[in-house]
Amino acid sequence: MNFPLFIAQRIFASRTNQKQVSRPAITIATIGMAIGMAVMIVAICVVLGFKDEIRSKLFGFGSHIQVMNMEQTNSFESFPIVGDDSVMNVVKSLPDISHVQRYITKPCLLKTEGEFRGVALKGVGPEYDYSFLKAHLVEGEIPVFSDKEVSNKILISESIANDLKIKVGDKIYCYFMGNSIRARRYVIAGIYCTHLMEFDNNFIFADLSALVKLNGWEKDQVSGLEISVGDYDSITEDFINVVHKINGQIDRYGDSYFVCTIEQLYPSLFAWLGLLDMNVWVILILMLAVAGFTMISGLLIIILERTNMIGVLKALGATNKSIRHIFLYFAIFIIGKGLIYGNILGLGLCLLQKYFSIIHLDAQSYYVDTVPILINPLTIVLLNLVTLIISVLVLVIPSFLVSHIHPARSIRFE
Repeated sequence: MNFPLFIAQRIFASRTNQKQVSRPAITIATIGMAIGMAVMIVAICVVLGFKDEIRSKLFGFGSHIQVMNMEQTNSFESFPIVGDDSVMNVVKSLPDISHVQRYITKPCLLKTEGEFRGVALKGVGPEYDYSFLKAHLVEGEIPVFSDKEVSNKILISESIANDLKIKVGDKIYCYFMGNSIRARRYVIAGIYCTHLMEFDNNFIFADLSALVKLNGWEKDQVSGLEISVGDYDSITEDFINVVHKINGQIDRYGDSYFVCTIEQLYPSLFAWLGLLDMNVWVILILMLAVAGFTMISGLLIIILERTNMIGVLKALGATNKSIRHIFLYFAIFIIGKGLIYGNILGLGLCLLQKYFSIIHLDAQSYYVDTVPILINPLTIVLLNLVTLIISVLVLVIPSFLVSHIHPARSIRFE
């Protein structure tokens, strides 16, 4: 029989023997632990939600890995590379590659009767994955582009449509600059909105074949390839595989392939996501410190109020180690109770936000219009285990107070 555990259970279950000071001390320690756990759960779920939401939008626009011309600059005006079926099949044959699609980008000027705006026209082919755009479609429909026929339909963002005061079904002229100014009339088929303003303010989607003709390229030339991987956690390994396969290779027209990841293309956005991790660590450390302080205070109060009991146990032959274990077990019961309440409160708030979107945000600043939530069960379990272990460890030193209590004096202690 575990004697310290038995005594701790009897003390924790007892309600009549709890004294006037220890009862509020236990309550405060439980509340402190519960609030700390709830705050940590909410912080982690919010940050995971932000990172997942922003990453999914970045991957939706540019996939995980991109292949482009070695001479490609930050300009939307791109240099061509060969992107025919043979090149795409080489990439598809690599492990963990889930999808490959072609694209062409070309700057243009949108003009209506009273407004004009410079944007990047992104041409996509029939193999393009429309699932991301469908998820963020606001109005109209997404054009289905073919590499056999040239389409005059385009998909624009809500911010561009609002600035130009245009809607689905309207006709608009696109002007392309070069040795001569060329114009092409498009019909707005649909409007999307992702709240990722770096893209919404700049990109419209059109037919790949039309841009091949506008650029004067060969039919097998494109601006680049967008590659999606099956597991983002293995993107580094997948990137290395693609680099070894085609990076630096020369196509039939003498152009060199260059491979890069989405993180290399948009380092500022991923750096911002990295700062969110630092904020979470600060919150976790502060909450653990607060919870640890309240538990230490509560344990010391309980030990002092149980001085008589400690003296009697020592007189009966109990060792300092076994008595320390009694109070550590007792503290674990309090911590466990606080963790249960904290999980209920924290997960409850997260679920309310996830399904009812109670708290809204400025999409211009945060790229989302509501606070995103991502609940990872494994992360929550690990958080509870780490909190329990750290909370118990910080109580080990205060528990040594029982070794300074003498049986003869403590039995008469009031």
